[in-house]
Amino acid sequence: MAELKHVGRIISTGKKCIVAFRTLPGDSDRCLIVPTENLPDSYHDAIINLVESNAGQSAYEFGEVMCRSNFPDGSIMLAALHVQQRMQSVGTSEIEMLPTPATSIVLSELNQIIAEQRGLTVGDLSIKNPTILDPKIEVTEVGSAHDISPAPGEDLHKTVEERKAEAALAHLSPEDQAKKFRSDADRLSKEAAELRRQAEALVPTKKKAVAVE
Repeated sequence: MAELKHVGRIISTGKKCIVAFRTLPGDSDRCLIVPTENLPDSYHDAIINLVESNAGQSAYEFGEVMCRSNFPDGSIMLAALHVQQRMQSVGTSEIEMLPTPATSIVLSELNQIIAEQRGLTVGDLSIKNPTILDPKIEVTEVGSAHDISPAPGEDLHKTVEERKAEAALAHLSPEDQAKKFRSDADRLSKEAAELRRQAEALVPTKKKAVAVE
């Protein structure tokens, strides 16, 4: 199955939605969604077709394409949905993106990753055009969950803290990285020794009897 941007699900209800805007100006913890379950058939089919189109998949924010597209009755999609109160503002932590049925990522975490890659704050994502970057900043394009599909062996659901740690490590010189690795190894070795001591205190290791011929 093809991977799709902008397709999400309301975590509390499991109902599908289309994410029109990942963040809102002045309220970066909220997004604007279109619940698809109760849309009229003509609206539902038109909006799904638009999501699956090249224009929909190339758009950073789906709402930008909706501003330029029409429903079969001739109305502009974004305006019609707004007037008919078919759009909802919800917390970004309440939505998970579904590039495929088997892949998901919470929108709040996705927004944090996008902001970090662009050298912005999450609050800036809805104010500044995130596709216009400082030429000195090198980033990997991230538009939705499927754009950060994991490499073989990589976990898509890494926490933001884990990704920050990886990003910080990548900026260290080889000498500093080696120093950090040695420090981490020493710390882990001490922790392992302490865990072994606690295990022995709980249940001492039984020594195997040596047979005498």
